[in-house]
This record gives sequence, C-alpha cells and structure tokens, in this order.
Amino acid sequence: MKSVDLFAIGNALIDQEFKVSDDFLLSQNLQKGTMQLSDGETQSTLYQNLQASQNYKGQASGGSAANTTVAFSALGGSAFYACRVGNDELGTIYLDGLNEAGIQTTEKSISDGVTGTCMVLVSEDSERTMHTYLGITAELSDAQMDFTPLKSAKWLYIEGYLSTSDTARKAVKVARQIAKENDVKIAITLSDPAMVQYARSGLDELIDGAVDLIFCNEQEAMMYTETSTVEDALAKLKLLSNEVVITMSEKGALVANQNEQYVVAGRKVTAVDANGAGDAFAGAFLYALNQGSDLRSAAQLAILISSEVVAQFGPRLDVADYAKLLQNFQKECA
Repeated sequence: MKSVDLFAIGNALIDQEFKVSDDFLLSQNLQKGTMQLSDGETQSTLYQNLQASQNYKGQASGGSAANTTVAFSALGGSAFYACRVGNDELGTIYLDGLNEAGIQTTEKSISDGVTGTCMVLVSEDSERTMHTYLGITAELSDAQMDFTPLKSAKWLYIEGYLSTSDTARKAVKVARQIAKENDVKIAITLSDPAMVQYARSGLDELIDGAVDLIFCNEQEAMMYTETSTVEDALAKLKLLSNEVVITMSEKGALVANQNEQYVVAGRKVTAVDANGAGDAFAGAFLYALNQGSDLRSAAQLAILISSEVVAQFGPRLDVADYAKLLQNFQKECA
C-alpha cells in the first residue's frame, strides 16, 4: 500500500437529500441544523414520509470525514479512509466512489451488515438537518483498519461523530498512539452541536487531552467550552490544541495558533445546501497546511472551496472542480 499524507477515520454513509419545509421538520420532531441518530425502522418510515411529501434531490456518498478526505485528495493530496461498510450494493457504491476519487481503502472495511444511510433535509434557508441510521458503521473498530499508511502519514484526521461509538473510540485510541509514535499530527472536528450536547464525554476521549488542530463552528465551540463568546471559546480551545479553526458561516473563519490569530473574511454566494461545507473546509485547510501554507492562506482556500459546496446540492463537488478552483486561487495569489 502506498504512503499517504492524510489518514482519516470516520463513518461511511450514503446520503439521501431532500428539500424540506420547516413545517415538515416540526411535524417529525427534528431539531433543525443538527444530526439525530435513529434505528433502521424509524429511518425507513421517515424516508417514506419524505418521498410522499417533500422534494427528493438525489443520492450521494457521504460521511463527514469522507467528504473532508475527498476534498483533500481532489486538491492533490494523497489519502486513506478507514471506515466500515456492509457487504451490500450501497457498500460497493461507497468504496468505489472513494477509489474513483483517488482515495485508498482496504477490503477490511467490508463486513456483514447494512451500510449506513443519512437523510439530509435541506430547508429553505439552506440549513441541513440530518437523520442518520449508522448501520454497520456503528460497529467500526480497529479490526476494519489497516494502520500501515498511518505510520508514514503527515496527518491523522478524526471525525467527531465517532464519539457515540464505543468500538470506534477504542479504534481512535489505537490510531492516536500510532500517530504519536510516528510524529503524525492529529486533527479532529467536533462535527455537530448534537455531539457536543449528547456525546461530550466521547469527544473528550477522542481529543484525549490534546491534539494539534481542532475544527469546529461557532455554536460547537461555545457549547464545548461552555462560553458565551467565540473569543472566550477560542482561548479555552487553545489549551487543548496547538491550532484552532472556528468557522463562522458567511462571516468567514477565526483561525489561530499559540502565537497569532486571524479573522478571515467569508465569500458571498447564494446558499443552496450547507451539507458538507464544514467538511470541505477542513479538507482544503489541511491540504493547504500540508503544502506549507500559513493559517491565513489555508483559511482563504478553505473558504473558497467550502463556499462552492454551499452553492450546490450535495456534500461534494465534482472531483475536477476542486483542482480548477485551486488553480484559480493560485493565480489570484500570484
């Protein structure tokens, strides 16, 4: 297996996207802007209700860390994705999609069971609400992972959604130890306000006292640090991480290390679907850092890529579009 720059661990989910009304969210008791875990039967009932009354927009391979890994790879980085899919049609579709995007996977990821699915509900204001049946990915463990590429990687990337799984947290602990033994930097995303609210102890375990880079949005940052301002949240997060990125939607991003911090302006686009925007930001930011960019330049590229994701339906751009955006960005910076 070839060496990689990025070794990512996360859930493997097939997204089903729908344009929905706020009234529909209320009728289904779904909290707007968050992710809710569910069982297969409830997921099936919701899917039927969506098909009967809402606007279906299509199917896409998802999973937060997978979206990040696709962005990283499509921009020119090399990456491996550790996940778990079922030995079913959706599992084949999922892994084939990653491989077509140039991302390495392992056959260890395939096991008996059902591949996870996520109903992505996009409201009129472009906010995404997610209803997730994890399927077999809920049992992700180190048995599904080939850690060989991690030993020579530059970054280990951890998805905060894994905080709900006992076996996944144990797998991350193994990965963190390998990373530390081989001087691999560790990055994590808090993923979702619901993870901070309902799986706080799991996130603490994933962070394990200190990491090199934390990604989060404003709400997650303040909830996790139990503060009321982004500035206070940043101060506390810097105690846990050498570098911190707090995304702020159209306002841009607050990026900092132990010596400096910047507010990098956002980019105006017509928002269509926020699903995957934070994931794309993380992938582009990590790619830029890996290429030697400073925090400000990395954030500028990440804002460009993530804003284009927001301007379309689906969590990922076409693979070729990432490279085109990078070329335009480099020309403007030259």
